[in-house]
Amino acid sequence: MKFLFISPRFSGGIGGHAAMLAEKLSQSGHYVKKMETTHIPIKNFKNPSFAVLSSIKSIVDRDSYDVVHAFNIPSAYAMKYAKGKKKVLSVHGVFSDQIDSLHSKSVSSLAKSAESQVLQWPDKLTTDSKATQKLYKEKFNIDFEYLPSPLDAEKFSEIDQVEKIPNQIAYVGRDSHEKGIDILKKAEPKINGTVVYCTDRPWKDAMRILKSSSIVVVPSRIESLPTTVKEAFFLNVPVVGTNIGGIPELIKNNETGILISPENPEELANAVNELFSNPTKAKKLSENANNFIKNNMTWDIILPKYIEFYEDLLK
Repeated sequence: MKFLFISPRFSGGIGGHAAMLAEKLSQSGHYVKKMETTHIPIKNFKNPSFAVLSSIKSIVDRDSYDVVHAFNIPSAYAMKYAKGKKKVLSVHGVFSDQIDSLHSKSVSSLAKSAESQVLQWPDKLTTDSKATQKLYKEKFNIDFEYLPSPLDAEKFSEIDQVEKIPNQIAYVGRDSHEKGIDILKKAEPKINGTVVYCTDRPWKDAMRILKSSSIVVVPSRIESLPTTVKEAFFLNVPVVGTNIGGIPELIKNNETGILISPENPEELANAVNELFSNPTKAKKLSENANNFIKNNMTWDIILPKYIEFYEDLLK
């Protein structure tokens, strides 16, 4: 099959997933072209400028593809103009809710309008969490295919052995409101340990810190299926995460991790301190989580589902 992948960037959350999927499809013998487009690096102009410039690229691109697969709402405009037998749009998390959390009301209003429009364009819509699938059904009465984003287990061979640092807590994610970093900072004085914030570190450095930590905290207000939780599971580090979005699809409370209420610094601190005081429980949670991720969320398991999805679409 011949693919065109479109994404504002091929790194981070959904962009990183797009890059991995492209790589795995290529390794399986398929042709994948990734459209990379510059944008204006100013807060409220990034998405609109990407939408315009990538659309122009699609219009002048003379190639035609079996599947044009766009990742995130801004990529849908280039998807619309690209030449493909079938078109797919993937969204991880409800786009308008994310914009609402990050931008002004006027920008949020424009995002909602754009979202409702572009969701009508592709032949198929996919998302990585059942929570997002459910929300879009309730919000727009639109059906999304559920295709989770797995981990690339091979990448972890690049992470060196590290010594565990007693009572170290890792936060891996953006320094932004929707990630709840401010909740963790409020809880920090009540935590019997040291928090290391990995907000702008290369992936390998962040993973070394995560691996050396006793606990990973995910205090998000908005999430789909967070990669940080999956990474912690793979590296045998217990996770305390909020009971929102797709997090409960990964964390089964007191089985593969600890679920807490969002916006609750005291509950967060208590959960962390409980695991510090109960290493047997912490070990059991991390073992269960590691088994879960290896049995459900690796490319060996998920890639055949993507290939079947594309083949069925082309039929």
